[in-house]
Amino acid sequence: MGFLEKGIDFANRMIWGPPLLIFLVFVGALLTVRLKGVQFRYLIHAHKLAFTANDEKAQGDISQFETLMTTLAATIGIGSITGVATAIAIGGMGALFWMWVAALLGMATRFGESILAVKYRKVDSRGEMCGGPMHYIEKGLSCKTLAVLFAVFGVCAAFGTGNMVQANSVSLAMKELFGIHPLVVGVALMVCTGATLFGGIKKIGKVASYLVPAMAIFYCLAAFIAILLNINHVPSAFVCIFRSAFKGQAASGGFIGSTMMLAIEMGISRGIFSSEAGLGSSPIAAAAARTDTPGRQAMISMCSVFITTGIVCTITGLVIALSKVLGTKGADGTLLNGSALALRAFEQLLPFGGTFVTIALVPFAYSTIIAWAYYGEKCVEYLLGERVIQGYRFAFTVLTLLGAILGLKMVWGIANIANGLMAFPNLIALCFLSSVIAKETRIFIALLKQES
Repeated sequence: MGFLEKGIDFANRMIWGPPLLIFLVFVGALLTVRLKGVQFRYLIHAHKLAFTANDEKAQGDISQFETLMTTLAATIGIGSITGVATAIAIGGMGALFWMWVAALLGMATRFGESILAVKYRKVDSRGEMCGGPMHYIEKGLSCKTLAVLFAVFGVCAAFGTGNMVQANSVSLAMKELFGIHPLVVGVALMVCTGATLFGGIKKIGKVASYLVPAMAIFYCLAAFIAILLNINHVPSAFVCIFRSAFKGQAASGGFIGSTMMLAIEMGISRGIFSSEAGLGSSPIAAAAARTDTPGRQAMISMCSVFITTGIVCTITGLVIALSKVLGTKGADGTLLNGSALALRAFEQLLPFGGTFVTIALVPFAYSTIIAWAYYGEKCVEYLLGERVIQGYRFAFTVLTLLGAILGLKMVWGIANIANGLMAFPNLIALCFLSSVIAKETRIFIALLKQES
C-alpha cells in the first residue's frame, strides 16, 4: 500500500471513527426526545401517508411517493447487502441489533432533516425546487461557509460513491455472472444514466417509482424464500443476534470473534451508511416533494430508514445467520466479507441464490447512480448556478463509463471520506435548528388532529 493509499485509509478511519458515530447518535437521541418519539408514535401513520397521500395540488416537482422512492433508490442496495455483511463479518451477528438501534434514532434524524429541507427550499428560474442542507444551513443558521462545505463534499460523494463506485460494482457483477466485458456494461450504463439524468428530477422520480419497488420485491422475495426454507432455525438466529449484541461473539472457524464494543461500532456505522440518516443527502430529494406542509413530507421521509434498515438489512442479516457461513473462507483463502459473504449465504440456503443476489445488485447500483446524480446536481447548482447543470450532467454521465472500466479502490476511499464529511455541517445544523424542527412538528401534529 502506497503512501497516498495509507493516508486515505487513515483519514477514512478518523472520519468514520467514534466522534462522528457519537455525534450521529447524539443528534438522533436529541431529536427523539425533542419530538417526543415521533418515529414511534406515528410509524404506522407515516407509512399510510407514504402510499396513500394525495398531493397533486401542492407545490413541488414530484409526488411524495416518488420522493420516497428516489430516497430509497439511493439507500437500498449496496449498503443493504454489502454493508450488512461487512458489519457482521467484523462485528459478529450482534452488529445487526445495533443497526436496528441506529435506524430507530435515524428515523428521528431523517424526520428533522426533511422538515428543514421543505421549510427552507426555494424555486429556481427553471421552476424547480432547490433544497437540502446547504439551503437550511445558509438560511437557518446564516452560515454560508458551512453550507458551501456541505455542497462541495456532496459533489465529491456524488461523483465517487454515488456514481463511479456503483458503476464498478455493476460491471464486476455482470462480468462474473455473464462474462460481459466491463466496457460493454459501461456504455450501457452511460446511455441509461444519460437518458434518465437529462430528463431532470421528474424523470428520475418516475424511473425510481417503478424500479425501486420492483428490485426491492425481487430481492426480498428471494430472501424470504430462503428464510422460510429454514424457518425452524429463525428463533435461534434471533437469540444469537441479541446475545452477541451485549456479550460479543466467540471465535468460530475463520471468524476471530468480536466484543460488544466492536458490534456497536460496526452496527451503528454500517446502519448509518445504509440509511444515510444524518449524512444530509436524502433531504435534497425531500425538498422536491409536492407537499402542503414540511411535517407531512418529513413523516414520509422517515419511512425510508425503516424500510432500508428495518426490513431489507434485517432479512440480509437473517440469511447470513441462518446459513452459518460466517467465518468461512473463499477460494483464495481469505475470510469471506461484504458481497462475497452475502452471496455465499444465499447460495447455501437457496438454489441459484448467488445468481439472485448478483442480478439484484445491478438495479440496486443503477438506482443509486440516478438518485445521487440529482443530489450532486443540486449541490453543483448551489455552488455555481444553473448555467453549469447541463455540463454537470454530461460529466456525470461520462464518469459512469469510466467507473465501469477502471479500478476504483482509491476513488472509493476518497468518496467515503467526502460522504463522512457531509455529515458534520448537516448535524451541526440539526442541533442548532432543533427548536425549529420541534415547532414545525407541533404545527403538523395539530393539523393531523384537525384532519382526523
